[in-house]
Amino acid sequence: MLTLRSLNRSVLRALREHLRPLVAYHIFFTVLASSLLLPAVAWTLSHLLGRFNRPILTSGELLDLLLSPGGVLWLLLATGLAFLVLYLQQAGMILVAVRRRDNHFQLAFIALWQTLHRLPALLGLVVLQVGAHLLLLIPLVVLLGWLHGVFLGGLDPYYVQRVRPLALWLFLAVALLPTLLWAVIAGHLYVRWILALPIVTLEQLAPLAALKRSHRLTRGRSRQLTLAVIALLLIIVTLPLAVSELFERLFGPLLWWLPEGDAVLIPATLTYVTVHVLVTLAVTFVGIAANALLSACLYLRLAHREPHPEAPPPDAHPGRLAWVVELSVLLFALAQAWWIVNSFELEDEVSIIAHRGSSLAAPENTLAAVERAIADRADTVEIDVRLTADNEVVLYHDRSLQRLTGDPRQVGELTLDELREFDVGHWFGDAFRGETIATLGEAFAIVRGRAALMIDMKPDAGREVALAEAVIDAMQQEAALRHACRALIRAPLSAAHCGDPDVIGDNRMAVAQPWLIDAIRLREPGLRITLLAQLILPGTLERHGFDALGLRYNRITEEEIRLAGHYGYEVHAWTVNDSRQMSRLIDLGVDAIITDRPARLAELMAQRDALSDGELLLVKLRSWLAN
Repeated sequence: MLTLRSLNRSVLRALREHLRPLVAYHIFFTVLASSLLLPAVAWTLSHLLGRFNRPILTSGELLDLLLSPGGVLWLLLATGLAFLVLYLQQAGMILVAVRRRDNHFQLAFIALWQTLHRLPALLGLVVLQVGAHLLLLIPLVVLLGWLHGVFLGGLDPYYVQRVRPLALWLFLAVALLPTLLWAVIAGHLYVRWILALPIVTLEQLAPLAALKRSHRLTRGRSRQLTLAVIALLLIIVTLPLAVSELFERLFGPLLWWLPEGDAVLIPATLTYVTVHVLVTLAVTFVGIAANALLSACLYLRLAHREPHPEAPPPDAHPGRLAWVVELSVLLFALAQAWWIVNSFELEDEVSIIAHRGSSLAAPENTLAAVERAIADRADTVEIDVRLTADNEVVLYHDRSLQRLTGDPRQVGELTLDELREFDVGHWFGDAFRGETIATLGEAFAIVRGRAALMIDMKPDAGREVALAEAVIDAMQQEAALRHACRALIRAPLSAAHCGDPDVIGDNRMAVAQPWLIDAIRLREPGLRITLLAQLILPGTLERHGFDALGLRYNRITEEEIRLAGHYGYEVHAWTVNDSRQMSRLIDLGVDAIITDRPARLAELMAQRDALSDGELLLVKLRSWLAN
């Protein structure tokens, strides 16, 4: 009888009895995939993306690409290649579990060879099985796109994101039903075809024949199979989280009790990280193997009435390579731990950039927020600027006035005098009632001699160059004012309040359009420019021409830090308000953090500066573990 309890027993028994050959195959396949398969897939996809000849830096640009004919083909290829690697891995583990042989490592080699021999059939199965689910997705995507246009098409996307108006909730409510319907249909199809992979692997049937046979074998058992699949997925998802929590809660505090000396602290930290790496590798292996063994056990039960794979022969042995290969895993974990511990820099140099001023303590992009950011010890104040109808540069983020004032008109359609009539402070609190939209010149006057500005360009379509030129004109006007101020005040200490006369070199501009950088360089070559990006699709960005890359904080990886060092630009993380995330990014090596809470970041930096080297090492280790 097919019950969840008996199936779990079968999977656990198969994992226990075939552990050694499964580990061997996992190691062999991982080496093959990391050295050949995955680099080949990554190169292919990046090369194809490069042929689009345009950078993909925002979610909107990514969506536009994926909805184009070329983007659809790329997405299909990317999905197909990813699932092909997954199918190859699972097929090999199924062969290891079902085939009997007395030498575990020979069995792993044979399974790897037989899996590669079945590559054409597995590719065909990916095309049919994954392709069918993608075809099911097309009507849903079309319907959701239409509903989005009906409910949200006329609204500013940022307004929708921040205010979450009634139209958004109506869209989500209406979209919920077709989404659930698609999930039920796709899930039912997945369960009915769950045996196709073991059938192709073990019976060597053609992909279409395997799908039909799986459909017949699972008829009338969808409920039990669905419960089994959901239970397994829950285990696979929760097991890594539980292990991380265990390390954080139980073993992590032990390090804080160690003496300060490097003779004890460094070996203990190295041992701790080595164990963590080994446990992480083990948890990953268990999740992958359990998924493959579930398919194998289901196939044997439904096709051959066998509860689980037959145990290896009594005289089975691991083979001479066993200790060599398994020792290599231990050495790999030790090398990883050594590299991780030695990668920790004990000197933190991170610039504090206040996002729209101290925008959680004062209304965003107002003079009050700029003033508060300076008081909160920000090195740089980030402000958003737009061009008015009469070509004045003002501090404002959104395209329309709706979010802050309730007026649906756009900033670029109104003159400065008209914009001055709006109160952009009362929404934040009565203490800020009467705050008006400020000009860039007024912001320069506030920060003069006290901080720098990061001027984030928010141009209307077609006015990108005009806004850039207006900002540069404002910088030059500010430089003239600072020179005049210094000419009047001779004493060096008194002249400090005039600010650095090199306004171009002291401040920076931030843009989201890479092509705009060249236009700015033509006008002002010495201006520092930050390129802002939500994401970077590999192969689409030429990493030169800008001085800093501003990335969404959850997109910053060690690889991004490495690329920045290689090409010679800074990495700025936006927008980070959580102390743990701040610590993670500091330890990762970012050059600046853009935050709504500059005071919190300044306090964190002060606390870290007060730590001893040993204490800071443990802080960095804890941050790495939470990564």
